[in-house]
Amino acid sequence: MKKSKVDKTLPMPGLPLEHDGAPGGSGSIAAPVVSALNLANHFLIAMPSIQDPVFGGAVVYVCEHNDSGVLGVVINKPTDMTMEVLFERIDLKLAAGLRSTVVDEPIMFGGPVQDDRGFVLHTPGAAYSSSLTVTDEVAFTTSIDVLEAVAAGDGPQRMLVSIGYSGWSPGQLEDEIGRNGWLTVGADAHV
Repeated sequence: MKKSKVDKTLPMPGLPLEHDGAPGGSGSIAAPVVSALNLANHFLIAMPSIQDPVFGGAVVYVCEHNDSGVLGVVINKPTDMTMEVLFERIDLKLAAGLRSTVVDEPIMFGGPVQDDRGFVLHTPGAAYSSSLTVTDEVAFTTSIDVLEAVAAGDGPQRMLVSIGYSGWSPGQLEDEIGRNGWLTVGADAHV
């Protein structure tokens, strides 16, 4: 009986990722498929297998995915800090009439990287000094001028402020996805 040739470019159900499809094989069969992904503007939803306190139950919005790695923000883990407390800490005063709309908004735990800095996901509009436009509906800003605009009443229509961000080195997230650590879905700006 003639052996059939195994296509090593597609994952084979039931085989571990380190298996190349041949008896005793050792090459990764998922890497060519997974590494071609660009997950910018996607949600990563932690699968039940992720049990650590940082990412267990997390939903991460991916802002950037390139050869340098992945940058995202956890969007569903509020901290005990509110916008009111943040504005007090950075000595920003809210314009009259804004207190009731901004003060109670929670600050999210964006991830374990640079957890002493703020990061803002928001609707694009004004040009801030350190912004990345993810899509026509979402921008990511790391500079304080976006919060100064909010305090003055000229800020983005919608925003999510986080402390810290989530980062993966090249290939790290793809490996976690290949081991069924994350479910990926296209992002919806209204979420």
